[in-house]
Amino acid sequence: MSQTQELSASDQHRFKAYVAEPDHTPRGVVIVLQEIFGVNRHIRSVCDRLADAGFIAVAPALFDRLEPGYETGYAPEDVARGRALLANFSFDTALLDVTAAIDHFKARGPVSVIGFCMGGSLAYKVATQNTDLASAVSYYGGRIPEFADTSPLCPTILHFGEQDASIPMTNVDTVRSKQPKLPVYTYPAGHGFNCDIRDSYEPVSAKVAWERTLKLITEVSS
Repeated sequence: MSQTQELSASDQHRFKAYVAEPDHTPRGVVIVLQEIFGVNRHIRSVCDRLADAGFIAVAPALFDRLEPGYETGYAPEDVARGRALLANFSFDTALLDVTAAIDHFKARGPVSVIGFCMGGSLAYKVATQNTDLASAVSYYGGRIPEFADTSPLCPTILHFGEQDASIPMTNVDTVRSKQPKLPVYTYPAGHGFNCDIRDSYEPVSAKVAWERTLKLITEVSS
């Protein structure tokens, strides 16, 4: 079952969130953090897959502060539009929205966070600050090297593509050097390899990364 809910952050900003729930008692909660393309078909499908795996999945609309209801595909013009919004996006302010989602749903079970691209960077940042998280997973979070001087407060894993033109392997090596105990997985794939509606989709890498992701969030929710 899925629906759209309205949540409220501590600064009174109200925003929408896509919520997918399992048909049975949930194992826990997963906050899904979007790319620059909004809570689009791909992000909703991630939530639906998590619900099928037994989790309540919540995708807050992180661009509602900039353009309510924003959602696009992956065409070049969509990339340009998303990057323009990203230029005015505040990670610190977005933490208020993520925290609101965590606070709203944490009574339903252990809360994990999974983020992709922009959301992958934000997932790491949240994990370094929020003590209510059970685990965190980041997919191709390009800004993690900036945040990696601070360690996550919960079990965290990172996924990167070895052929990602926007995140060179030197940046991944920086993360590894700053956080040597953190599991950092790389795959023979490019940016966005988890998304099956992008040209960069790489099914084998996506499958392996998803298995690792589910293993972590299931273990911490047991």
